Amino acid sequence: MQNILPIHFAPLQGYTEAFYRRAHAQIFGGITSYYSPFVRVEHGEIRRKDLREIEPENNDGVNFIPQLIAPNVEKMEKLINLFTAKGYRRININMGCPYPFLAKRHNGSGILPYPDEVRQLLSTAIETHPDLSFSVKMRLGWERSEECLDLIPILNELPLTHLILHPRLGQQQYKGEVDLQGFEAFYNECRHPLVYNGDLRTVEDIQLITERFPRLAGLMIGRGLLANPALAAEYQQGYPFSTNEMREKLLAFHSEVFSLYNNHMEGGEKQLLMKIKSFWECLLPDGDRKAKKAIHKANKLDTYQIAVNNLIKGL
Repeated sequence: MQNILPIHFAPLQGYTEAFYRRAHAQIFGGITSYYSPFVRVEHGEIRRKDLREIEPENNDGVNFIPQLIAPNVEKMEKLINLFTAKGYRRININMGCPYPFLAKRHNGSGILPYPDEVRQLLSTAIETHPDLSFSVKMRLGWERSEECLDLIPILNELPLTHLILHPRLGQQQYKGEVDLQGFEAFYNECRHPLVYNGDLRTVEDIQLITERFPRLAGLMIGRGLLANPALAAEYQQGYPFSTNEMREKLLAFHSEVFSLYNNHMEGGEKQLLMKIKSFWECLLPDGDRKAKKAIHKANKLDTYQIAVNNLIKGL
């Protein structure tokens, strides 16, 4: 019988926010840990939105790991101190973000071609905070898949809890195919627990990866869970939810997210509608197109709720 691996929910800016994480954990589950979208220092400060996102009270009931992104020790230290002040002892360091605006400043995957900078950043974090647990989320490289292999001697010697590898280059962003040969080369040399991340959209996708890489410590899923929030639970239990159960869970999931935003947002109906519509941007990609269009066009909460019910009942 195939070993069932832990599933981690990937951080996705604008989607996997605190209220989404809380509702998903409550309604669907199947997730070992939820990672925050990265927190960063911007113009010397940390955004208020990012501060709200990592507040323990906003992540109640969630096995939560905050993530930071930083190009240098000074900014990293400011973020680590923030996380520890909130009571967090596990921290994930982002070395995978592909967006050029950040990468060109050696943030995210933009730091991968510079082994000395990677060493300084990670070794300083670990040496300065021996009581904390650090993990790294990364890509194969910025422009060459061999960049991750150049980092293996550095990564293997550091006491990291695990590595998460997305087998694309930063310059690809999310385009093109994942490079499983590049992943395999890193997998064969990596001495840390390794988590696979990238293009896992179905249980069959998960099974293909776990069969090819039997020593994986876990799987991280992002867009696949946004499209089907039941994916992790269905993999864990070994069978899909029935149509009726899926309808009930989707209605409950949406209701919980809607309620959390409604209770905490200021700005009235228009702002609430703009925010909650993003809930549907990736969800149910094969759902009724007419109902999804009606959700997008709704300018009143009552017409929005009718469109949501029509979409879910049409499954």
